[in-house]
Amino acid sequence: MSHCKRLAITAGEPAGIGPDLIIQLVQKSHPDELIAICDPEMLCARALQLDMPIVIEKFNPEDPPSPTVARTIKVLPVQLSRTVIAGQLDTKNANYVLETLTIAANGCLSGQFDAMVTAPVHKGIINDAGIPFSGHTEFLETLTGSQQVVMMLATEGLKVALVTTHIPLNQVATAITQPLLRTIIEVLRHDLIHTFGISSPRIIVSGLNPHAGEGGHMGREEIDTIEPVLNELRNKGYELQGPLPADTLFTPKYLNHCDAVLAMYHDQGLPVLKYKGFGNAVNITLGMPIIRTSVDHGTALDLAGTGKADIGSLTLAIHYAAEMARNKSKSIHES
Repeated sequence: MSHCKRLAITAGEPAGIGPDLIIQLVQKSHPDELIAICDPEMLCARALQLDMPIVIEKFNPEDPPSPTVARTIKVLPVQLSRTVIAGQLDTKNANYVLETLTIAANGCLSGQFDAMVTAPVHKGIINDAGIPFSGHTEFLETLTGSQQVVMMLATEGLKVALVTTHIPLNQVATAITQPLLRTIIEVLRHDLIHTFGISSPRIIVSGLNPHAGEGGHMGREEIDTIEPVLNELRNKGYELQGPLPADTLFTPKYLNHCDAVLAMYHDQGLPVLKYKGFGNAVNITLGMPIIRTSVDHGTALDLAGTGKADIGSLTLAIHYAAEMARNKSKSIHES
């Protein structure tokens, strides 16, 4: 089991801050091998614009993984369709963005990479190019043939997973069914064990309604859907607390005794996490046969090429990806 992990980093939207973040990141050495999947000429041009020294080496998959040397980056080359100007989107490069994701994911599936880390993409410009695309998560779910993925964001001292993600609020209650909730909790617990190394994960589950329904007076979803699933899984040995009111569960009384929170919908759980750790949080996709982490921010076109982009989230995403890869290797080795 190699201690040094090989991580694929997709540079995301080439007109955004993804290339900047990679260049800024490798100004220092890293204990794991970072492989940028992007156009090397674009990376060179952006490094010149940022006035940051960088040496680009072509990635050779036959070489054993080795730590990243400061101001050096290995690149698996993918050619842009059109030369990029920082801050200016171009539909001609939409396919390039998706190709980098496909190469990274397939490399993880084949074992060439231990994990993939994604810089931000611009959904709008991909759709403007005539390609249906709702996001990294859905794209990778299809590509890897996963049955049910779970979106989780993590920052220091808090992990929040979601039952539903990017759907209108008026569709949430209908979307939360017993089979979906059961599967989400099973995926969350499995990955907390096998990729986070938590032997007996303690999960807090929020209610859907204010005051967790207040005994049915403010909605019956807790009684009809959530509680039956939690009781069923508790009988299988799952450590689950809830359903708890979302307005009080994010307090030390509960968080000091749990490993993750499961929120029912996007804006129930993520405002708290982003208040606590925006810029130092990481987006993690659970439920896939590969490890994928991502930054918690967008393409920031206005910052591209300025050198003012903050590498905090990408640094954390790389740290999580490497640690998850090590825990996964250990779990496979011990099983």
